[in-house]
Amino acid sequence: MSEIKSLQPHDEFNRALESHVHPPDWVNPKPSGPYNLVVIGGGTAGLVAAAGAAGLGAKVALIERELLGGDCLNVGCVPSKALLSAAKYAAAVRGAGEFGVRVPEGVTVDFPAVMERMRKLRAGISPHDSAERFRKLGIDVFLGQGVFKDAHHVEVAGHTLEFRKAVIATGARAAAPPIRGLDDLDYLTNETLFSLTELPRRLAVIGTGPIGCEMAQAFARFGSEVLLIEAGNGILPKEEPDAARIVLKSLQQDGVRLLGGGKDLELAKSASGGICLRVQSPQLNYEETVDQVLIGVGRAPNVDGLGLENAGVEFSKKGVVVNDHLQTTCPHIYAAGDICSPFQFTHAADFMARIVIQNALFMGRSRVSALVIPWCTYTEPEIAHVGLYENEAADQGIAIETYTQPLDGVDRAILEGETEGFVRVHVKKGTDEIVGATIVAGHAGDLISQYTLAMTHGLGLKKIAGTIYPYPTQAEAIRKTGDAYNRTRLTPFVKKLFNWWLARSR
Repeated sequence: MSEIKSLQPHDEFNRALESHVHPPDWVNPKPSGPYNLVVIGGGTAGLVAAAGAAGLGAKVALIERELLGGDCLNVGCVPSKALLSAAKYAAAVRGAGEFGVRVPEGVTVDFPAVMERMRKLRAGISPHDSAERFRKLGIDVFLGQGVFKDAHHVEVAGHTLEFRKAVIATGARAAAPPIRGLDDLDYLTNETLFSLTELPRRLAVIGTGPIGCEMAQAFARFGSEVLLIEAGNGILPKEEPDAARIVLKSLQQDGVRLLGGGKDLELAKSASGGICLRVQSPQLNYEETVDQVLIGVGRAPNVDGLGLENAGVEFSKKGVVVNDHLQTTCPHIYAAGDICSPFQFTHAADFMARIVIQNALFMGRSRVSALVIPWCTYTEPEIAHVGLYENEAADQGIAIETYTQPLDGVDRAILEGETEGFVRVHVKKGTDEIVGATIVAGHAGDLISQYTLAMTHGLGLKKIAGTIYPYPTQAEAIRKTGDAYNRTRLTPFVKKLFNWWLARSR
């Protein structure tokens, strides 16, 4: 296991991680009789499905070929947020003078210590996803490659498991886009980035989605000279343009340089041992040399080697095909998480797994389309969103009204120096029914849950306006969108009626 790149360096913390999520001395159990549920894949979706089913009394087998915990624990959410937290402190110290706090000049980042802290914290979280924990939950944990032999049998490490129901939760992996010269180079992805022990002096980040923007900002704050390469549609192209502009401004203030020409990019080894990035097109011409390249775009579903065709499970380059109940083309085999979902988030995988438990084991009819799924990009400021964007509402023929509260009108944001941002909510025209919301703020990921709760349970902006928020908080911006809606109800006729009544009451 020490050969796995995500477990380098093989220090005490990565050894502890390994002992939990793929113990070198693990002995697979002997299968006995048919399982109610066989789960293939030990990432978020697989772990939630296995633990939930076992907790309800099902006989469960869990199969994982690499590291339990999947991307989230090992090469995704957990390590990346540890780095973002360290980067945020670095930026806060450098900006302390704006608050009248004097710090010594030349604040530097001890990058090896940052990475060691990440590995330590990741190892500390890993027991929750450990093989031993799931064994104690009554689950048969098998380490090895699971392969369908037919629609009711899976083979793993020389054992054949019989099942009544199964769930495919093998997730997705980093996949590089077709860039000229890339195959001839050693480059970083999210699966190798967190094994770095030295800070790259110059780092190119290719891809301006959430991963690219988050890591570009973090490494710039650590002290790298960062080039962020976009393909012609700016950064965070799926987000609202004014939200993306705020994040771009923040990235540039941290020293990130945005370069275009991603579609014409060519990479090559430089004479100095670095990597040369070259763009030569009628619109753009440049040549830059960096020490490392991070590919922050592209994912491929883990469908290879599973024997899906033996079980009659249809799949494509986009993943396993499922219906709204998460059934595959073999009705008693389900799928959940990144292997079948356009929403490649840990929390989406969690709730998809819950749907699988209901539908597979208890003849439920829960639908994945009924989920209200928020998401967040953890730059500073963060961008969080739930529901429809304005253009999506227009495409679906839904007439909306929009209410926006800038943070420069929120006292707590002013006092904290975080006025670059806003809270925006879309409602169906003529109603207070929330159909979408975007928040750009320091803790947007925490704030968006209020709109998610409202949308999930049918609460409108009137209810939000009638809710007392503590003062001063940035969450007041949410209540203020409710106030803005209420003001629209004061039509000229209603206002004239109020004036008449109040005049009579004097």
